[in-house]
Amino acid sequence: MKMIVAIIRPEKLPAVKQGLSDVGVEGVTITDVRGHGTQSGIRITTRVGSTVIDEIEKTKIETVVDDALEQPCIDAIIKAANTGHFGDGRIFVIPVEKSIRVRQE
Repeated sequence: MKMIVAIIRPEKLPAVKQGLSDVGVEGVTITDVRGHGTQSGIRITTRVGSTVIDEIEKTKIETVVDDALEQPCIDAIIKAANTGHFGDGRIFVIPVEKSIRVRQE
């Protein structure tokens, strides 16, 4: 099993969720997050002056899938989240040794 963690633009969430559903992902965890990558934020300049916003709002999507769904998930996220601009996000793939249900069967 693999845990797929994607950090994406918030406005891309509906398309990414649909793409993951289309490839067979049944469950996701979604979290609103803030941070920055290599850009270290953005500078906004107005007539009054400029300011640096060093924490950008993003959305984190996490799901655990069988190994066979790893690449289809990655492809679906890239297809749905890509704008071609800096800040589109990042995908992490983490091995999962075991998954245990909290609810008793």
